[in-house]
Amino acid sequence: MIDWLSELTPVTQALVAGIFTWSVTAAGAALVVFTGTVSQRLLDSLLGFAAGVMIAASFWSLLAPSIEMSEAMGLTAWLPATVGFALGGLFLRIADELLPHLHPGLPVRRAEGIKTTWHRSTLLVLAITLHNIPEGLAVGVAFGAVGVGVAGADASLSAAAALAIGIGIQNFPEGIAVAMPLRGGGTSRFKSFWYGQLSAIVEPIAAVVGAAAVLTFQPILPYALAFAAGAMIYVVVEELIPESHYHENTDLATTATVFGFIVMMVLDVALG
Repeated sequence: MIDWLSELTPVTQALVAGIFTWSVTAAGAALVVFTGTVSQRLLDSLLGFAAGVMIAASFWSLLAPSIEMSEAMGLTAWLPATVGFALGGLFLRIADELLPHLHPGLPVRRAEGIKTTWHRSTLLVLAITLHNIPEGLAVGVAFGAVGVGVAGADASLSAAAALAIGIGIQNFPEGIAVAMPLRGGGTSRFKSFWYGQLSAIVEPIAAVVGAAAVLTFQPILPYALAFAAGAMIYVVVEELIPESHYHENTDLATTATVFGFIVMMVLDVALG
């Protein structure tokens, strides 16, 4: 995989990786074609697993490289990571406040953001889309870092690929989380699948934007890595963990979170 990826430009690499992460979301949503229900315990476990993957990716693939790159660039090691992380969380906080959206499993009256009369399906898609933006940016920035050449090219490319694989894995339950509630509410199988995969279509776009940005403005790279980490941690704490605990499968979801963290850590350390 790494050999043929290395022949592409960083922006194209980011696009390919973004398409991969979107495709895994689509695969999760495609389950609705075969069944209209998924065990709540299984779904909560998958959401917990996704949270663990994102926490591990935020540190191993984003924050730690941000600190290392800051040192290599002669900057105060902790400063870009701190500023970027805070801005990433702030960005998601503002977006969460403004964009109308509904977290899976909640009634329409619990929709967040600006009040609107949009349908439940639209609000569900927007909720997942909102936290797919930092995931796409994270992938794009990681591949953009390869093009900048701050670290060893082979190691950086491997680490970027590991991040894309990890985010792709945790995207699977996100497709389920949108498609299954829609199907349960009477939406057709095709429309439920369509909305499920649509929630991740922003990832290839965000990946390209992230890669292009760090290639064009190389000094922002450590800030951009930390920005993506801050946004991802905000999503984990504000959305994934509460949703995985909402139906009282707390111990199961927490165990899955630990397992997800281990899987992403191993991926990053082994490949990166």
